[in-house]
Amino acid sequence: MPRFSANLGFLFQEVGFLDRFEAAARAGFRGVEHGSPYEAPPESIAARLRSCGLEQAL
Repeated sequence: MPRFSANLGFLFQEVGFLDRFEAAARAGFRGVEHGSPYEAPPESIAARLRSCGLEQAL
């Protein structure tokens, strides 16, 4: 079965970047990807991944 990840550069544009992690988790995604790793400090991204139970796909 394929596993899809949410691309945070395209999805959930109605909320801020860090809030997109929670939106992705609520939508049922288990992984996320984003093209620009500079939108937030790495520590903040890692904390969001942990708190939302997500994995970084790309």
